[in-house]
Amino acid sequence: MDLRMDEFPVYLERHRLARPQHIPFIRRWVERFLSGTHHPGLAWEDRVREYVAALQQHAGLADWQVRQAEESVRLYHQFVEGHEDAAGNGEGSPCPAKGGGGEEAQACSHADSWASVFADERRLLRLRHYSPNTETSYLEWTERFAKYCGMRSPAELDDGDVKRFLSHLATERRVSASTQNQAFNALLFLFRNVLGQSLGGLQDTVRARRGPKLPVVLSQNEVQQLLAAMDGTPKLMAQLIYGAGLRLMECVTLRVKDLDFDQGHVFVRSGKGDKDRSTLLPQSLVGPLQEHLARVKNQHEADLRAGHGEANLPGALSRKYPKAGKDWAWQYVFPSSIISPDREDGTLRRFHTTGSALQKAVKEALHRAGIAKHAGVHTLRHSFATHLLEGGVNIREIQELLGHSHVETTMIYTHVLRELAPRATSPLDRMAAG
Repeated sequence: MDLRMDEFPVYLERHRLARPQHIPFIRRWVERFLSGTHHPGLAWEDRVREYVAALQQHAGLADWQVRQAEESVRLYHQFVEGHEDAAGNGEGSPCPAKGGGGEEAQACSHADSWASVFADERRLLRLRHYSPNTETSYLEWTERFAKYCGMRSPAELDDGDVKRFLSHLATERRVSASTQNQAFNALLFLFRNVLGQSLGGLQDTVRARRGPKLPVVLSQNEVQQLLAAMDGTPKLMAQLIYGAGLRLMECVTLRVKDLDFDQGHVFVRSGKGDKDRSTLLPQSLVGPLQEHLARVKNQHEADLRAGHGEANLPGALSRKYPKAGKDWAWQYVFPSSIISPDREDGTLRRFHTTGSALQKAVKEALHRAGIAKHAGVHTLRHSFATHLLEGGVNIREIQELLGHSHVETTMIYTHVLRELAPRATSPLDRMAAG
């Protein structure tokens, strides 16, 4: 085991990069990473991707645990780089002793500044209720930007550095337009909210361009074949996503109270853009869902008897209603198979299942069904919208069911429908027929 692991917790606490109760979990993830086998000569970033991919295949881990593991390893990498930069100062600590000078002291000062920036950005993202996925993504872009700028002091950076970084992504890294836009949004948040600077003069930045793309859609027959190749809870989740037009995480994070069997509604709480909406609850799923919930309720009652059974609550509800977390209504429809500690307070809870487990099940089902399309879980949502349009449902109603802010977003499915319509007969076919 790396001897620097003994210094790592001190580093986290000194720079306020993690809460004290979280540090043991962070250390455990890093030790697991370090004890794994890696291909000789593999770059650090590739090792991290390999580690995260392996965790995503683990059916017993929730998405937040995978994110925590990745963030833990990145924090350790940040610590190791500072440790190596400061090697030779006689103390074996990440920073030179007070009173020291020169480039090492300056580099250490900049590393401390960035550690403070990361901590502030994480705090502000959570304060503004950004999703965990967005938090992880924004922090990763901040780290990549800092490294691109040579870990210079954050106070020295300006919009010129941002412009050069975005141009680098487009011209050298050749990233997609959506990836570059995500990087821009992350840096916009960093400069405006963390560093307190405005970003201007980016008009002439080289931008990655994305041409018009049509979503992949399965025919109704292909959806039937896909679902027939699935079973158990993953099949039920895939049916609900297709039948209600849900996004992956909207399905995964459903609570018992969000299913209205009498009125035939599924309520999506704090969906994309932090918006609530209602959509269709397929009548054909009422029976299977009720049977599934009966099994989940038995599990919840067993958890309560064991002294657990408390679900995490959104926002400050846990303070307002301290006992609500144990109510049946607040339990997840698709709970995890394991009880694990909450990253916020360390309380043992049963979170929702992972989205990656369903993604893997759909991918395997596509292979078994022999469907040769670049499809995934989200394809079922696209198919829901397209098949409603085929059935004559008004575009405005589909917009509401999908939760789109603008009807222009929903209009893409009219183009898909046009592509699926019977095409003109090829002149070669007419010649062959003659």
